[in-house]
Amino acid sequence: MIKLNIKNKYAKIIIISLSLTIAIGLYSYIKEGELIIKSNSTEVSKIEDGENNKYKLLLEELFDHRNKAILDKNEEGLKELYEVDKKFGLWAWEHEVKKMKYLENWSSKQGVKFNDIKAKVKIKKVKEKEEGLYGIICTVSTEYKYSYDKEPDIINMCRIGTYHYINVKIIDDQYIITKEWYTDPFADSLNLDNIKSEDIKNYISMQKPTILDLKQEQIKAIEYAHKYCGAAADEENGLKFNSNYRDYNPEGGDCANFASQIMFESGRFKKNDTWNYADGAGTKAWVNAQAFKNYILYSGRGSLISKGSYEDVYKQAYNLRPGDFVAYEKGGRITHVSTVTGLDSKGYPLVTCHNTDRLLVPWDLGWSDKDIRFHLIKVHY
Repeated sequence: MIKLNIKNKYAKIIIISLSLTIAIGLYSYIKEGELIIKSNSTEVSKIEDGENNKYKLLLEELFDHRNKAILDKNEEGLKELYEVDKKFGLWAWEHEVKKMKYLENWSSKQGVKFNDIKAKVKIKKVKEKEEGLYGIICTVSTEYKYSYDKEPDIINMCRIGTYHYINVKIIDDQYIITKEWYTDPFADSLNLDNIKSEDIKNYISMQKPTILDLKQEQIKAIEYAHKYCGAAADEENGLKFNSNYRDYNPEGGDCANFASQIMFESGRFKKNDTWNYADGAGTKAWVNAQAFKNYILYSGRGSLISKGSYEDVYKQAYNLRPGDFVAYEKGGRITHVSTVTGLDSKGYPLVTCHNTDRLLVPWDLGWSDKDIRFHLIKVHY
């Protein structure tokens, strides 16, 4: 268990604040990366800025402990954070253990070490479910820093934004998770088998930094993507999507909608009858990942670099540049698209996208399962 120092004045304020939270009839579920909130009551507890900061301190302390356990590969340290004698707490812990092992496998394949994992929390809603048990809805922006084995002093950064519904219990100054729901950005790779990581690691380690020569439209595409990538964006951008466009997460996902926005807002590509957004709605080629990929290829606005398993395409991925995109095929259909918006210190492409929200994340991180096929698409800026 994680002991809270109740002598600390901030911790005291937090505990007092929790006891004052208004109980409401609230339930939630997660659908395609978005937390959908419904209420059985006309009153929903709204958290003022001061209260928000108190809850932030408590949750960020929890996530700091969890992230340190993941970095240290400490399963028992993770277990201390969960009510593992109950099924929901046990399932939540087991899921984090799987994620920890996936990150270990991926970093071994990549030839990198994760140096730090830091989470920032934004509280949305809180309710007291019963005495000492609280349901909290929050946005979590998690920043990962990594360096390549042969370049330990060069730090690369990526950020992932997730939307959580978490139940926490405070007993005798101890704080544990009894339940947690969120769309895990690594979910499609948690059953990753060890691939021929030594060959891949050796190839990646030989790569050099890439000097980019970008057109103005590509620069505009990058700036737009980084500003509106939601919970993964810089805080100064409000951690929000562009309100001029509809959010399609409640209707199946927003990734293609965002990729289309990036292309259009670059100023390079005009709308047409097939690829269009108007009056609060997008055409199928604008909002559907499969249709978007097909349209870009068939229209001549993009061309295929390579497709196949990770081992088939990882060398060709070094031809990707900002503004290009990666389409992810699962079960015979494209289920996700991400836009390349940067390269790391080894020239490895980094993507930005919605659901889950990502900023400058290595293009295969969370997608390197053997059943995933990648389509690498060059966009003609």
